[in-house]
Amino acid sequence: MSILRAVTTTVFSFALMSAVFSPAAKADEWNRKTKMTFSAPVEIPGVHLKGFGVLPAGTYVFKIMDSQSDRHIVQIFSQDEKTCYATILSIPNFRMHATGKTVVTFRERPAGEPEAIRAWFYPGENYGEEFVYPKARAVQLAVETNTPVLYTASELPVEVEEPVAAPVVAELQAAPVMAVQPSGEAVETAAVVTAPPALELTPDAAPTTVAAVLPTTSSPLPLIALFGLLALGGALGLSLLRKRIV
Repeated sequence: MSILRAVTTTVFSFALMSAVFSPAAKADEWNRKTKMTFSAPVEIPGVHLKGFGVLPAGTYVFKIMDSQSDRHIVQIFSQDEKTCYATILSIPNFRMHATGKTVVTFRERPAGEPEAIRAWFYPGENYGEEFVYPKARAVQLAVETNTPVLYTASELPVEVEEPVAAPVVAELQAAPVMAVQPSGEAVETAAVVTAPPALELTPDAAPTTVAAVLPTTSSPLPLIALFGLLALGGALGLSLLRKRIV
């Protein structure tokens, strides 16, 4: 039922809000730069510029920050990339089938409320960015949508003058992430994000040896030549021995 509701939520959200993605976005693979145009206001988590907890309808640029952290940090810029509206903590979320287009999912909200952004998947990638909300807001969203929501209990600033400031980024990198159920129960992030499928071996499957999977790194010609020389030497040796006997 939770999977069905998640699908319904995504479809419902896209019915209410359209997002147009630039075909040229693939040019910046390293930071997954993507231009998005929203036709309605969108609620965002993270540390944002004052007054921009909800992005007005318009065009924005999403990027992965070049961070030393092992978790992804997403930044949202103005169309000209001169203003950073938000720096958002996220963790990888896995999808079984990658698509050739950008996919953004939202959480279903009551009528008249802006859609709350949930995740962003870059074209061709199985891993996307599942966004992390402040704990208080995550609890509210979990109740409203009846689905678990990622949160961090760290006391992070919400509105700041500069969302790209180094102290803000450092706090995001160190923030622990959990998930909250609609009941208010805190659970592990696995309740929200999907890990990649594990490889399974059947009982009759033979173990794979290292030699079977190593790539060929050299040509067999030198070895063939060596065998040829040994054979030639052996033939000459037998010929000389035969002459001596005769």
